[in-house]
Amino acid sequence: MGQLTILAIAVGLAMDAFSVAVATSVTLARLTPRHVFRFAFHFGLFQAGMPLLGWCAGRGVVQWVAAWDHWLAFGLLGFVGGKAIYDGIGDAPPDRDRPADPTRGWSLVFLSVATSIDAFAVGLSLAWLGTSIWSTVAVIGVVTAAMTTAGMGLGRLLGARFGRRMSIVGGLVLLGIGVKILVEHLG
Repeated sequence: MGQLTILAIAVGLAMDAFSVAVATSVTLARLTPRHVFRFAFHFGLFQAGMPLLGWCAGRGVVQWVAAWDHWLAFGLLGFVGGKAIYDGIGDAPPDRDRPADPTRGWSLVFLSVATSIDAFAVGLSLAWLGTSIWSTVAVIGVVTAAMTTAGMGLGRLLGARFGRRMSIVGGLVLLGIGVKILVEHLG
């Protein structure tokens, strides 16, 4: 898998974190460098850790799925991309119990896990495709941290108006990568 494809996967995965960062930064009375660091660090760490866990799980079953791995990669990326698009289009439930500072404590952990679950599926796909994981997770973590930082800054400037739409863009990127993998293996 080429570096451009890995970068595209990282950007696609980071769109959820970007969207959450935009929306969350609007809720803060004052955005400080400490808020930005906590969010960027945790989101980057979880976004890099989940594909590593998925890759480890996927390496154990790779010999049984080698004949149809491209279909699994397409299905997983299609599912994750479709879910991101659906979440971006659907109506968000009202958030009545919002904590005072979502960049701390359990709220931060839950947001970090929630935005990185799809990265586990991507890690499974990468294992089935035989992709080297270490440079890939490093790129995913750094891109996520950078996009989270940018999202928090943008959120303070623009508000929550465009945050959910970025999830649609991320979903489209993941769908496109799934189609590309399928076409490469079938063609």
